[in-house]
Amino acid sequence: MHQPLRLLALAALVACGAAQAQVWTVKGGVIRYAPDSRTSGVTGVGIPAGADAEVGAANTPLLTLEYDIGRNLGVELVLGVPPTIKARATGSVAFLGEVLSAKNVAPTLLCNYHFGSTGALFRPYVGVGINYTKFTDVKSPYGWDVKIEDSVGWAAHVGANLALGKDWGLFVSYGRAKVKSDLVAVGATVIRTTIDFRPSTYTAGAYFAF
Repeated sequence: MHQPLRLLALAALVACGAAQAQVWTVKGGVIRYAPDSRTSGVTGVGIPAGADAEVGAANTPLLTLEYDIGRNLGVELVLGVPPTIKARATGSVAFLGEVLSAKNVAPTLLCNYHFGSTGALFRPYVGVGINYTKFTDVKSPYGWDVKIEDSVGWAAHVGANLALGKDWGLFVSYGRAKVKSDLVAVGATVIRTTIDFRPSTYTAGAYFAF
């Protein structure tokens, strides 16, 4: 198991072990992954000055599991089907169009503080934690061999639950995370850049507590 995943699992186990009440909340819905990407510029032998790229948004199903560790505190593991993100060339190489695609595997562990009392009709929350992002199934229509470095960084979100029954309801949330990776593409030349994805996430769905 990759070291960041070990850390995520260990933190979850420690938090769960400290819990006094065994209350779980499962959430399912849709997440929109919307990067506001910036790069260090695309460089390489034969690459014209001003070459750049940007990463587009993607939607995917979401699944989270939260364990209460107190009246207002919970530890949440955010998972989901890895979305396929795509990058398009910009600047002096914009004519190249789409230059790569990759699946974004990004488990995130958050510690949440829930305002109000358990069972409240409307219950907002905030959370901070750690995000681990791994890029898989990286492909380029130009036949480049592309490697994108894994990323570990902070994550935070705000959201709210709206109860529709004793154990279930709806939720929405907005989040940010630090995702920054070095990219190397090998083809007719060696292309390098550093991508600061700067993603925002928008989620909505339903929850069930037990």
